[in-house]
Amino acid sequence: MARARSIYVCTECGSQSPQMLGRCPGCGSWETLIEEPIGAPPEEAPLVAPASGAPSSNVAMALADVDTGSAPRVATGVGELDRVLGGGLIPGSVVLIGGEPGIGKSTLSLQLAAQLERDAGHVLYVTGEESLEQVRLRAERLGEIPRSLLALSETRVEALAKPWQEHRPSVVVIDSIQTLRTERVESAAGSVAQVRECAALLSATAKSHGTALILVGHVTKEGTLAGPRVLEHLVDVVLNFEGDRGTPFRLLRASKNRFGSTQEVGIFTMGEKGLQAVENPSELFLAERHTGAPGSCIVPVMEGTRPVLLEVQALVAPAGYGTARRTSIGIDDARVALLLAVLDRHSEIDLLSCDVYVNVVGGVRVAEPAADLAVALALASSRLDRPLPQDVAACGEVGLGGEVRRVGRLDQRLREAGRLGFGRVLVPEGVAAAGPSGDGAIGVRNVGEAVRWLFENAAPRGRE
Repeated sequence: MARARSIYVCTECGSQSPQMLGRCPGCGSWETLIEEPIGAPPEEAPLVAPASGAPSSNVAMALADVDTGSAPRVATGVGELDRVLGGGLIPGSVVLIGGEPGIGKSTLSLQLAAQLERDAGHVLYVTGEESLEQVRLRAERLGEIPRSLLALSETRVEALAKPWQEHRPSVVVIDSIQTLRTERVESAAGSVAQVRECAALLSATAKSHGTALILVGHVTKEGTLAGPRVLEHLVDVVLNFEGDRGTPFRLLRASKNRFGSTQEVGIFTMGEKGLQAVENPSELFLAERHTGAPGSCIVPVMEGTRPVLLEVQALVAPAGYGTARRTSIGIDDARVALLLAVLDRHSEIDLLSCDVYVNVVGGVRVAEPAADLAVALALASSRLDRPLPQDVAACGEVGLGGEVRRVGRLDQRLREAGRLGFGRVLVPEGVAAAGPSGDGAIGVRNVGEAVRWLFENAAPRGRE
């Protein structure tokens, strides 16, 4: 009898090693190599053979003769999801939806399956984590259940061949990929080899039948989506479902999209009846804003192609002892430290000896530098105890020399600010002429000039 062989696979990057090592030779992570047995090479055939007479995909043809209209997009019926996907699902595509446990992935996938069943028909919902009774109870909370929606509780990939062959679904939802296992690999469900092989089998089957496949994957404690990065290379679209479970807001971002842009963002709110799409996110994020409080500034940011107004809050307090503390939520710590140094060097405000706390309201994370000027004004407002006027917003990138630089799509940001009543927006001086209604855009050359404008136009708290 031949001796069983095994290799060691990194759970972070998927690289392989013939022997056990304390550190992965590929990505350098410690204690991430796990043992995987080596079996016979798997067959590359899909689970279900395509129907007879189906067109073959291994025939070379001129690229100009390829008919793109033969695979039209299928609208999901969930507007924010269609926005992120680029208009809908492509038949034969594989979509991976990932997120932390409890963020709402199963709710989104079940709502998606129910809506597709009403509009497109022939949807198969496969769950490996819950029983069918649990899925039915959750579906009842979400609203009316399509009577023709097919559900299956199964963890073996080979068991999906029969219902796939019988019903020929146009969409298959797998919740989740970590719970599935195949007999071709001798390891536990959720391991690197099982996740990779199950995804490859399902992907080959979906592409051979023109079925849209939606995989749900968890995020590991290190923040990796569905185990190793190798799974992200097997799928066509990778969607990240983000949000703080303490707030009702949920964001859906695309980190990979072979059929559309990765710049779009879908915004949802989690309620008793599931996820609800947010058509006007600016009004929702500013609904609980308290005017007249120092340390608050509004900034128009771009979420994909859509401008959104967010509130940036700052609190500056005297440091009790030792090194001053810096804490930021929703914005990069290094960016806040940079702005503090610029304000200390190019304005008359002392911030380096104070504790500083910065927060973006709503659980949203801001990554673009367009929020620099708003953060700087919020810090100055808190330090001077002078609240910004309620109709003032700010938008601009701050350089190390203290200069305020222009940002992209400023005209869209200004129109969104003017629509919600922010008639004055502090912007870089060169683009001040394109302001919104009212007093319009106010041009500032550097952060020192912006702080002086704040001091002259914002009365101390408690005064008018």
